[in-house]
Amino acid sequence: MSETRSDDATAARLLSTAVTNVQRHHPVHWTRMVSSDADLVPHRVLHPVFAGSYDWHSCVHQTWLAVRVLRLRPHVEGAAEAEAVLDSLITPEGCATEAAFFSAPEGLYWERPYGWAWLLLLDAELRTSGSRWAEPLRPLSEAVRANWLTWITGATLPVRTGTHGNTALATALVLDAARAVGDSELAAACEAAALRWYRGDTRYGAYEPDAADFLSPALTEADLLRRVLPQQEFTAWFEAFLPDLDEDRWTTLREPFPADDPSDPYGAHLAGLALSRAWGWAALAGALPAGHRWAATAERAAQRHHEAGWSYVFGHGYAAEHWLGTFAAYLDLGALD
Repeated sequence: MSETRSDDATAARLLSTAVTNVQRHHPVHWTRMVSSDADLVPHRVLHPVFAGSYDWHSCVHQTWLAVRVLRLRPHVEGAAEAEAVLDSLITPEGCATEAAFFSAPEGLYWERPYGWAWLLLLDAELRTSGSRWAEPLRPLSEAVRANWLTWITGATLPVRTGTHGNTALATALVLDAARAVGDSELAAACEAAALRWYRGDTRYGAYEPDAADFLSPALTEADLLRRVLPQQEFTAWFEAFLPDLDEDRWTTLREPFPADDPSDPYGAHLAGLALSRAWGWAALAGALPAGHRWAATAERAAQRHHEAGWSYVFGHGYAAEHWLGTFAAYLDLGALD
């Protein structure tokens, strides 16, 4: 975590929130195709591992949060309880049930790409740390990996939204995961898609943010391409992509946008937007050459968004707390190192 968020008390609070969330049965937001009365089953019947924390993808990345904190702070308060909860959830039987769902027709698109990306990042976190939960998760991660490869190799167009469908964020997460575990086939597929979808983009002209955004389409795209292109090529690409970054029209991108009601589900999205923008700006500052005319702009924007984002992480109810801790931890703890 950063200097202002590096204390064990904050880590323990993030861990406690995540562990509480992944065990909750309700409220649940579950969107799926129901073809008959037989499909009307409780969420945990099909998803015994990841049924808490409001929805499947949030449960996956709250599990990632718990695992990440345990890896970096193994002696933090609540660690033993968190390990016991993960032992009870990430079981061979539960993961086999989840894997069967994702191997069936509905699983070929359900939670694509956001949930899939967090699952593969969780898998990489477990495998690179030598965790005892890596092997039970393996059937599920293999099913999702197969689905990801089928999808991304045939996907002609990206999704440039600021919400769950965004293909740049998901591809960046999976690319990091693939590289961490030495999966060259998966990494190559992600790299090819990134170039296919975004390499030719110039003069970005969208208006940000939208009311439901928790991602910046511009920054997530840049954050993906800085992983794929050499620095000189990335710099040239970014200068063509946002040639007018210092103009007034981009004040709403450079400055945090206030979340007037972070207890509201969509208000919470705008709270999360500050956190995801913070890591996007920080990554951009690090990717540009030293002394580049926009490096200082990116550094200032990262700091302002960092402080704004962290102010929303706790104390705003379940709509915010079932997921914001993940974004805060990703910002300050990073992933896979």
